[in-house]
Amino acid sequence: MARISGVDIPRDKRVDVALRYIYGIGPTAADKICQVSHVDGSTRVRDLTDDEVTRVREVIDRDYTVEGDLRREVRQNIQRLIEINCFRGVRHRRGLPLHGQRTRTNARTRKGPKKTVAGKRRASAKK
Repeated sequence: MARISGVDIPRDKRVDVALRYIYGIGPTAADKICQVSHVDGSTRVRDLTDDEVTRVREVIDRDYTVEGDLRREVRQNIQRLIEINCFRGVRHRRGLPLHGQRTRTNARTRKGPKKTVAGKRRASAKK
């Protein structure tokens, strides 16, 4: 199992797919890493030589922010928004959607499971 950026990438997958297991590397970045490091993306990780693994590791370390550093950077960006009390920061603080989506219905991913409020009846049911 090859260890790159603190992540054990799976041995039985193709290199271009296995690199996606690293936080911060998606399909496009994985293809670009394979091109720059001169590694064929269709080879399996178990078939890589030590030299190829080293080249891939060097390209990632040099050109990409991944794993812990990227997670820290994202967390700091969110914390900055919260501290300056901008709209997006307030939405983060309240756990609501950020980009103008409706919240009367839907938005369950951000809001969590429904909390039923007692004593709330519909207007037509009062008659």
